[in-house]
Amino acid sequence: MKIALFGAISALSLLVSGAVSAADFPDRPIRIVVPYPPGGASDAVTRMLGQQLSQRLKQPVVVENKPGATEQIGAGFVAKSAPDGYTLLLASTAGLSVNPTLYKGRLPYDPEKDFAPVAMVVTLPSVVMVNPKLPVQSFNELTHFIKSSPASVSYASSGAGNPSHLGMELYKRVSGLDVTHVPYKGGAPALQDLMSGHVSVMMAIGPESMPMAKAGKLTALAITTAQRSPAYPGLPTVSETAGFAGFELLHWFGLLAPARTPDAVVSLLNRQINEILRDPEMKAKLVDMGLEIEGGTPQKLADTMRRDRLKWEKVIADANIKID
Repeated sequence: MKIALFGAISALSLLVSGAVSAADFPDRPIRIVVPYPPGGASDAVTRMLGQQLSQRLKQPVVVENKPGATEQIGAGFVAKSAPDGYTLLLASTAGLSVNPTLYKGRLPYDPEKDFAPVAMVVTLPSVVMVNPKLPVQSFNELTHFIKSSPASVSYASSGAGNPSHLGMELYKRVSGLDVTHVPYKGGAPALQDLMSGHVSVMMAIGPESMPMAKAGKLTALAITTAQRSPAYPGLPTVSETAGFAGFELLHWFGLLAPARTPDAVVSLLNRQINEILRDPEMKAKLVDMGLEIEGGTPQKLADTMRRDRLKWEKVIADANIKID
């Protein structure tokens, strides 16, 4: 009886301490881990969020970059951190929806079991870009050109399993066409070779590629969002083209905490993130960067992670994509 009573008291004390910590949260600095190097879109978005969170929560918010292995290092670190809301992860489609299939059984974390979703933050549309010398001015013309001259067309990606790779594989599956894949170590060298004409087409992340299109170094044909985007005025969607209804390729950023983080802490963080994303000045900055604002409930992020995992699992299997 004494053992049972001790166990009940211990459980109650844990419950009470959890409630107290949630009520007092935050009482010290918060760390947001970015699983990419400084300078990229994920880093820039996180630093903007962190600055606003710090002002609202009256505590420092530190951004810590832990790049490597397509988000695995940073995500693995956060998954093993204390579930108290003081260590968060700014993750993406690649780390949470693509990696489980590409690295099946080899990830240092389980996207569904090891994290508590907090909120979707933004999505990064991709844009179908071609070298200006390619004789096409629309996505439909691109498809017809590839049908007539398949051997002369190759596509660039920023690496196997990245959105630029999976998007083109989805395009190949929908169109029934075959296009040679040329993978690069990152978006910058891929776009450089696209501008030089060494490759013909790329589904490139919009914020990275649109400045080159505006400078006349690339031709933007279509955006991969379900509807036209205010961040890319005048650019049609791929899904508007006959035969491509429902085509969508989105790379999202979401904020997560370690699993078992108190619900009250997750709710507080979710509320703050949504209020930040609704701020007119913040919205204007994100749209100017070529990003689409998301926000919403933790369940929205959980549903998006699961939906995209199932979607890309099929594309990866059909294309027989493997990572050594």
